[in-house]
Amino acid sequence: MAQQEINTNTLRAWLDAGKKVTVLDVRTTSEREEWKIPGSIHIDAYTDLKKNNPDALKSVNFDKTIPVVTVCAGGKTSSIAAEMLQASGYETYNLQGGMKSWSLAWNTASLAFEDFEIIQFRRTGKGCLSYMVISDQEAMVIDASLPIEVYKEFLNQKGLSLSYVADTHIHADHLSRTKELAGKYGIKPSFPSNDKQRFPFTPIADGQEFRIGGIKVKAIHTPGHTLESTGYLIDDKVILTGDTLFTDGVGRPDLKADKEEAKKKASLLFHSIQKLIRLDQSIIVMPGHSSQPIAFDHQPIQSVLREVVKNTPLLKESEQEFVQSLLKRIPNPPENYLKIVEKNITGDFTDVNPVDLEAGANRCAIS
Repeated sequence: MAQQEINTNTLRAWLDAGKKVTVLDVRTTSEREEWKIPGSIHIDAYTDLKKNNPDALKSVNFDKTIPVVTVCAGGKTSSIAAEMLQASGYETYNLQGGMKSWSLAWNTASLAFEDFEIIQFRRTGKGCLSYMVISDQEAMVIDASLPIEVYKEFLNQKGLSLSYVADTHIHADHLSRTKELAGKYGIKPSFPSNDKQRFPFTPIADGQEFRIGGIKVKAIHTPGHTLESTGYLIDDKVILTGDTLFTDGVGRPDLKADKEEAKKKASLLFHSIQKLIRLDQSIIVMPGHSSQPIAFDHQPIQSVLREVVKNTPLLKESEQEFVQSLLKRIPNPPENYLKIVEKNITGDFTDVNPVDLEAGANRCAIS
């Protein structure tokens, strides 16, 4: 029997619908620790599979009534695993393109209020979070990180008018689709005021307000992760914090910065976070990333501000302690971040393949 394959969209749809499926990750342990498909099972069989060792998967004892999807980095080694399992009587599919392709897989969760709704779009493997704020059939999209067709489908299904498309900052871990999405709807993209981006955009100033249907969205300048970083306070109930403040951590201050610049940005970040934590403690924080694979559970990644403060020890430190702690904990930067930043500055992605450039987990948070 010819080997069967499955693409990312199909596996994403299966998981989103709650279909019973066993996802078997055969990468090395170190690769697995970087990022993974939520709910997947891991067997470090990479070396044995490369050697075509017939005992590479001898420990496998899955329910044969449930299909198995094999996964590796690019889809080649997992193909060997799929053949072995198929020969053992399993209904097996190999994930085309492996984790590289899975980088663009997504799911959603939503949060509803009396006057507005927020849809959280989650790149499940990479952890990028983007948002659609909806009120009275008007919408604003913030930090678009998925192909624009995803947002267009939601806008069309709900019969929404897209009024604004904005980013919280110039991203380093994914290509911003904000310029492209705005252009598709004939509007100018909005970005926090900066002198870096080399294409026309509407600059967002500290304190500026957007009207979406019956609500207001207020921009709050929060430099530190980047100099232009800005959060968006939605109707005084929810704040989209980008990479400044996470539910249990803070943003890193070192991207495109030397040691001294990172120290200055860490100090800026401290003061930005102090500004945020002086807001009403019942405000809901919805960040720009998750450091863990995002389950297909339709539960938004969020926390009320008082819980964020309670669960983030860094926020209890003095400025000097905060800066020192932050600089000691900075993880290695993503290998691709400089190129991604440059692409987001030019807004021209014609010469890159997003699947290749964006592969890998994000490393924006420090806890």
